Formats: sequence, C-alpha cells, structure tokens
Amino acid sequence: MTDQIQHPPLAARRRTHVLDALSRNGVVRVSELMDELGVAPVTLRRDLAQMEREGLLVRVHGGAVPAGKDAAGRARAPIDGGPDDVAPAIPGSIAVLVPSLNYYWPGVIRGMETEAEKNGMRVLLRGASYELQDERPVLQRLVLRDDVLGVILAPNTETIHAQDVIQWLADCGKPSVLVERDGLVLPEGTPVESVTTDHALGAMLAARHLAGLGHRKVGLMLSRFSPTSRKIAAGWQAACIELGLTPTDHFEQMLPDRSSPDFSAAVDATLDMALRTGITGLLVHSDPEAMAFVDLALTRGISIPDDLSIIAYDDEVAQLFTPALTAVSPPRGAVGETAVDLLLRRINEPSRPVHRVTLNPRLNVRGSTAPPRASS
Repeated sequence: MTDQIQHPPLAARRRTHVLDALSRNGVVRVSELMDELGVAPVTLRRDLAQMEREGLLVRVHGGAVPAGKDAAGRARAPIDGGPDDVAPAIPGSIAVLVPSLNYYWPGVIRGMETEAEKNGMRVLLRGASYELQDERPVLQRLVLRDDVLGVILAPNTETIHAQDVIQWLADCGKPSVLVERDGLVLPEGTPVESVTTDHALGAMLAARHLAGLGHRKVGLMLSRFSPTSRKIAAGWQAACIELGLTPTDHFEQMLPDRSSPDFSAAVDATLDMALRTGITGLLVHSDPEAMAFVDLALTRGISIPDDLSIIAYDDEVAQLFTPALTAVSPPRGAVGETAVDLLLRRINEPSRPVHRVTLNPRLNVRGSTAPPRASS
C-alpha cells in the first residue's frame, strides 16, 4: 500500500487556480486560497504581488480582483480626470475623525487615503476642532453607517470627556485606532491600539543639535493647547539632563494662542530674556510660532541665526520661510499609512495582540541654526 502524501501545488498550478477563481467569482480571498491550495498566506501574497506586477489582477485588502476592476468587481472608473472620472464603489469604509483639516493633519490624512486605496477601502473623513468638548455624537453617526468597518481617531485629550470617548470607542462594536494619541481603557488600564510619533525624541534631536553647535543656554517654547506639548517637554527635559545643562542653562515656557492679543508681547518678553540671560538657541512649537519669533527678532535687529538659533517643531511650512527654518519633522504620511494598516489587520484578525506603534521623527537642518557668535 502506498502512502498518499498531500504536496502543495506548484507555483504554475497556484497561478492557474487563482486566475480560474477570479474568472469564476470576480474575487479571490487569501483565507479561502489557503484552504483550497494548502499553502501559507505569505506564499499566496507573494504570488498575488507577482501577478499584480504582470497586470493580471489588482490586490485589495485580504485578496485580489481582476485587473481593471474595483474591490466590488465593477469596472474601474477612468483616471484621466475627465467627466467619467467617478470614484468606484467600495464595499467598506474607514471613518476618520481628526481635530483639524488645515494644519498638520492633511499630511496624515493623505497617508491614510493612500493606504486605504491600496487595500480597496475608502476614507470617510470628518474634521472636528480642539474646541469640541465631546466627540461621541459625531463618532456615533459615523459608526452607525453600515459601510464603516472601523474608526481612526485623534481625540481631544484636553476635555473632561476625553476618557468617556475612549471608553465609548472600546464598547462601540467596531475596531478603532488612535492616531498621535495614547489611551487606556479603564478600570483595567488596558492600552488602546495606536500609532504615534515619538515627539520626545524629536525634542531630544533638537536639543542635541543645538548642543552640537556649541549652544549652552537654550530655551523651549510650547503651544499651550497642543496635546503634543507634554511629550516635547518630556524629551527636552531628558535631553537637558543628558547634555549636563543646569537649571540656569535652559528654560521652558508656554505661549498664549497665536490669536491672543498677548501673543506678540509674550514673544517680545522671551526675546528680552534671551538677550538678558545669554540664551542663544530656541526650540519653538510649532512652525507659525517659530516664524513669529524670527520676524520679531529681525525687527529688533537680532540676527537669525548668528545671535539666536531657532528650531521649529512640525516642519509643516518651515522650509518655505526665509531663512528656511531648521525643523523637527514628524513622519505624517507614515503615521496615516500605519494607522490604516493597524486597523485593517485588526478587522482581519480580531484576536491579535494590541499593537502600539511609535515612529521616529527626523531633524531637517536648514538656515536658522548656526554656532553662537561667541564660539565662531
């Protein structure tokens, strides 16, 4: 009697099987192909990637559709921008709620849209504001939609309802990912799935850059109402300790809102202190505040960077200024892409461990920093 051993099909047979299934069903799913062909998901994804490169199919989240079709098996709309350029019907959407659509977040959103489109999904975007005290009504309207499979959210952490929003998300019945925010579900204190930038590291990169240029008296200026400020401050304090700066060598200060009538006076007072105490380097959060510092300094005859080096935090528009500002640049696009990837993996594998992904920012050195005059 001969033992009959089941061997995985060869690549050519897998390819034929996939093409037959696409022709027959209009879609293939990795989970079903695993059972039908008896091979690992990594092998199938590699096969699908190769077939996509050959123009035989288009990969979508969890599988593939024939080339020229969308994730619902319909013919794709033209992409030449003509009158027939209509978005294809997508079987699932990702709800996204962020606090702003005009600063910082557009780069994150573009990353989300890119990753969602690659996986045959659509982003359903809503912008809140930092003034919105309770985001639950907006979220509830989004979650109740049948096409919404999950939520990506940057909640306002500075309100009395912040923890209520986190608890609601945990109980809403659809998976969620926090973006540029951390959260815990009480009473256990279980961390929430999230993707964040290591803003503390960003502050450390800035402090080390100033120290490397020879600056020994430095300051940190923070946006008063930004959830990012606490992390930047923590990194700054750690860097100052690492660099051996004494409390008299560095300072930290909160700025009023840019729209406040007190803003210009606060900037002027900081410049007065810099001249009086020998401060030669500043890290300023965020770009518009840093640009205001440069403008007022130049008006007062303070040379940038010879008398005062300035680093902006965010790098949203810092490179467009004159002089172009050295800036800490969070990986906004990668943050958005990773958030979508985390959410889709959670949808696909509900029991997978909670992932909290932290991405590194980088420092872009430009014309607003230089060695202080005394060390030139």
